[in-house]
Amino acid sequence: MLTPPRTVVRREGGIYALERALQRRGFRIVAGADEAGRGACAGPLVAAAAVLPEGKRGEIDELTDSKLLTPAARERVYAEVVKRALAYAVVIIPAAEVDSRGLHVCNLAAMRRALAALTTRPEYVLTDGFGVDGLGVPGLAVWKGDQVAACVAAASVLAKVTRDRLMVEMHERFPQYGFDEHKGYVTPEHNAALASHGPCAEHRFSYVNVATVSGRDSRPPRSRRPATVGVLEPMGQAVPAGGTVGVALAEGARLPLSVGEDVAMEGGVR
Repeated sequence: MLTPPRTVVRREGGIYALERALQRRGFRIVAGADEAGRGACAGPLVAAAAVLPEGKRGEIDELTDSKLLTPAARERVYAEVVKRALAYAVVIIPAAEVDSRGLHVCNLAAMRRALAALTTRPEYVLTDGFGVDGLGVPGLAVWKGDQVAACVAAASVLAKVTRDRLMVEMHERFPQYGFDEHKGYVTPEHNAALASHGPCAEHRFSYVNVATVSGRDSRPPRSRRPATVGVLEPMGQAVPAGGTVGVALAEGARLPLSVGEDVAMEGGVR
């Protein structure tokens, strides 16, 4: 398998320098992958992958780590990524699956699925923080990749905006927890709501704070089943489907698709 010769990428080169260096070495299609929701104790884990075009078209104002952007800026950048990306995909893992399979396993699987869903096959993959194996192409785990590599930052924004929208929708079903404010993360307000109301079906019972207030010793209630998540249209409206994973498409919604661990999925393309 080809690997690029040693290249020095200088910090002053900015967020596009790493991708440009790889492209000069012959890796023209560079994909980035990132997730949102690892640290949350409620709601889904969301992973995204994105391929930005070369040159000026791939340069997006304000693009950086989604956590460093205001909600309004994230929405602006999200719209530009969707508009300009050569390909992108978003995968959603419900809380029930995080409990049953484990956070790290789900995180790797979600990024792997998102990358597999890209209709433009990458020649090189950059991931945030840790590597993802089994991709069939060279890859590099980049420390704080969402602040260093544009394609990883784009994936970060796609994942964060998608997840935040889902949490706002979840707030309408469970208003007592304030999901629209803290998005399921462990804040004092969220812990206070957990203590007062106990966990709901969208909490992750494998997390210590949820298990403690539930009195179930990390075991979710027997009645809970994995949430059904469908294929997402670009604006985040769910279409019922039979799988536990959803894919956001760059074009109009296609037929719902049940997805297994080793099944290739459809993604977006521009």
